[in-house]
Amino acid sequence: MELTQHADGVILPVRAQPGARRRAIGGIRAGALRVAVTQVAEKGKANRAVADLLCEALHLKHSQLELVAGAHATDKKFLVRGVSAAELAARIQTLASA
Repeated sequence: MELTQHADGVILPVRAQPGARRRAIGGIRAGALRVAVTQVAEKGKANRAVADLLCEALHLKHSQLELVAGAHATDKKFLVRGVSAAELAARIQTLASA
């Protein structure tokens, strides 16, 4: 997975799957963290659900996570503040191995 340094933190690439049967982190594929949520892609509901799941799974506060690209696409980029790229990669690796 390609985590990119940003002036304010780290950019996390995400491939979202709205309208899934269950919410889950599906590992890493094509350089992005796969995130499935049950909410449909309507009026930002799926984006909020993806952010909620990422905060829960990666032990982040909502104030640390911001959607910076892909609000209307399945490929999204989130800015993660207050966590180094190495720490974020370790947290993601823990998720992928679980």
